[in-house]
Amino acid sequence: MAENARYPWSPGAATGVGSHPGQDPAEALRVVLGELPGLPHLPELPDRGPGADMVGRTAGLLVDLPVELQPSGWRLTGRPGRDVRRAHDRMAHDLDVLEELAGTYEGPLKIQVCGPWTLAAAVELPHGDRSLKDPGAVRDLVASLAEGVARHVAEVRRRVPGAEILLQLDEPGLPAVLAGSVPTASGFSRLPAVEGPVAEDGLRRVVEAAGAWPLVHCCARDVPYALLRGAGAKGISIDLSLVPDRDDDPIGETIDAGTALFLGVLPGTDTALPSLQATAAPVRELWRRLGFPEGRLGEQVVVTPACGLAGASPAYVRAALKRCREVARTLHEAPE
Repeated sequence: MAENARYPWSPGAATGVGSHPGQDPAEALRVVLGELPGLPHLPELPDRGPGADMVGRTAGLLVDLPVELQPSGWRLTGRPGRDVRRAHDRMAHDLDVLEELAGTYEGPLKIQVCGPWTLAAAVELPHGDRSLKDPGAVRDLVASLAEGVARHVAEVRRRVPGAEILLQLDEPGLPAVLAGSVPTASGFSRLPAVEGPVAEDGLRRVVEAAGAWPLVHCCARDVPYALLRGAGAKGISIDLSLVPDRDDDPIGETIDAGTALFLGVLPGTDTALPSLQATAAPVRELWRRLGFPEGRLGEQVVVTPACGLAGASPAYVRAALKRCREVARTLHEAPE
């Protein structure tokens, strides 16, 4: 493992991916602080409506690139309107709640924003095509996002001065961007693939501008591990159930490089939770298969749900986060 690898959390940590059900940010944050005291995150509540969703929430952070909501989704526009103001107001309220409930917190704190490539594949140009279609528009979007995210990180740091900020870039759409499988606005064709070095550079610009501990969440197949590490990600968050055996080499290289793995072990919607040992078993099996010492498992792996929990019931959210915390503890304290 890289000698300079350093993780902001204590061994045996668990956290959430981002989204929660409901419309009360204070209640969601209380659940997070109660169930995930070692590595809490700022919950997102898409049930509140437009501007609280992953894309709209992040689009509201863009600098000098206002957006508006159309029937087809978020679209760049000439000047700010009520949609972007609503996104700003919801984010400001979330930060007020964060300051009120966790302003004296000291330790690692994770926040989430949509990554540049998923954002470019979702936000439309003024005339309706996806921003991803226009390389110039993508460059502007990346620059605007980098500046906006840097401001957001600074504001969170001001609200919770004792926290070490972890910035999670959500990139579920990145594999499709790289594969050339993102549909055009009409849906009748596909946009050209973005070359790996271009995608890596766009991510790197946001990572470097933010000034926070960076990780990338990609709950899809074909996670581009080497590209994410090249862009500066110190952690990679994945859905463990989507990891095929053919990914053993890139995952092994990722672990060997000292990059942290945030492993999703439970579904994001209501289900009967498996036993503690059954939940931990796939993590142990992956680690054993790759041949790494069990003693490193609790340090380098953070346990999470497989994806966001917006579609789950409040009772399931509490149970799932508690189970993630229990799994993380047993992986660290009782390695096999």
